[in-house]
Amino acid sequence: MSGHSRWANIKHKKGAADAKRGQIFTKVSKELTVAARIGGSDEGSNPRLKAAILKARAPICPRTTSKKP
Repeated sequence: MSGHSRWANIKHKKGAADAKRGQIFTKVSKELTVAARIGGSDEGSNPRLKAAILKARAPICPRTTSKKP
């Protein structure tokens, strides 16, 4: 045994993954804020905001909707 616990390994991996995710979230939220300030909050008339919303949904903010048959 190397003296390391399984929980310590999980904690380090989770910390690294959370840091990466946080950087992506920060970048996307800044882009959303800038796009809304420049062109307004209506995504129909603001193509930059619409693109930022689509970009934000892909990596970290998937839209979860329950579809009824």
